Amino acid sequence: MYRSTLLSLKNINKSIPAQLVRYSSTKIQPVVKITHPDNQVPQSTLDKVNEFNKYTVTTYARPNIVLTHGKGCHIYDSSNRDYLDFTAGIAVVALGHADPEVAQVLFDQANKLVHGSNLYHNEHAGALTKSLVEKTRASGGQWASKVFLSNSGTEANEGALKFARKWGKQFSEDKTEIVCFTNAFHGRSMGALSATYNPKYQLPFAPLVPGFVTSPFNDVQKTLESITDKTCGVIIEPIQGEGGVHPANAEFLKAIRQRCDETNTLLIFDEIQCGLGRTGKMWGHQHFDNIVPDILTMAKPLANGVPIGAIMTSEKVGDLIKLGDHGTTFGGNPLAAAVALNVVDRITKPEFIENVNKSGEKLRAYLKQVQEAYPDTIKEVRGKGLLIGVEMTKDPSPFVKMARERGLLVVTAGCNTVRVIPPLIISDEDAREGVARFAGAVDQFSKE
Repeated sequence: MYRSTLLSLKNINKSIPAQLVRYSSTKIQPVVKITHPDNQVPQSTLDKVNEFNKYTVTTYARPNIVLTHGKGCHIYDSSNRDYLDFTAGIAVVALGHADPEVAQVLFDQANKLVHGSNLYHNEHAGALTKSLVEKTRASGGQWASKVFLSNSGTEANEGALKFARKWGKQFSEDKTEIVCFTNAFHGRSMGALSATYNPKYQLPFAPLVPGFVTSPFNDVQKTLESITDKTCGVIIEPIQGEGGVHPANAEFLKAIRQRCDETNTLLIFDEIQCGLGRTGKMWGHQHFDNIVPDILTMAKPLANGVPIGAIMTSEKVGDLIKLGDHGTTFGGNPLAAAVALNVVDRITKPEFIENVNKSGEKLRAYLKQVQEAYPDTIKEVRGKGLLIGVEMTKDPSPFVKMARERGLLVVTAGCNTVRVIPPLIISDEDAREGVARFAGAVDQFSKE
């Protein structure tokens, strides 16, 4: 274990701003020292990375470390260096790494049946759809009716877009437009990418799917003008994740819901990142009173890292989809569904959700201490629950390496933002230690 962050004041590096120095020992103290240098990895690891790179399509910019195992909020590389994981596999491992119950379910089910196809029922897929609907209703979401199980978030969004197109054609052949929003992220496959307004992602693959209309996020007037009688669906993240951790305004979502009702348009909430407890509610849209979707998509934490996604629909949408309208080879397989059943049962318990809220409040408070000490570097700390964005005053890409070299994993987002999205089980001790490492990286970042 690394030294405690609660260093005595006399040991604090003199270069740290006075705001942090004057804090008592109960406050966060930055870890300035580099403890996990990227350039200190064994030659055997470098050789392995170079060998694998020969055979791997170059779609990711990755450091020369190899992660091998984890436990809770900690993850380890091939040199057994311990990193605090404030990414949770990009908001995936809600229950932490190597969760014993998840491991047991995987072991038991892998010894029974991994795959049987959707030509037949299996004992877990139907139970999972029932659980998702009933737990959503129990949390106040009486709109929920039916579920389609997929393999990932982008697949869930693709299915939702298909459902919206079929919905529109009930009314007219040209009711096919999809309204989406700036700074959104819905996935990398062609339909989801067409709803992801980011030239970096879109331009290399143009022309995209026609019929997508992009409106400014949180702009009521322009959005109302975009939703017309030709619109079949509106897809939106109630709280944007990759776009920079930006919650929608309540007035904005309310206006969209009303306009969708007026134009017979389906409202799709993409809750792949903000759903399933991440924001301190079962669903992110539940932070907004009396605003519900017709379709909701989910994935990331659904099976704690085992690939799975889902589309939840209202009754009118579920009844619209008929035999052969959609399908999947692997979606709802007994292995993934068994794990998801276990995960959903645990992360939707009221006491679990309440703990996410408490942990999020503490973590944001710790991060705001760092903001107060470095106001010229950190513009804002925002978010709900454990979906937190720390907006910097400059491009934070170099900051990721600075944090990693202090044993902390973070991930960037849009609008010069660093996402802080740890496992939902994070302890106060790990939160404090992680922010201490974060603060040390901010100190270095502020000088460059």
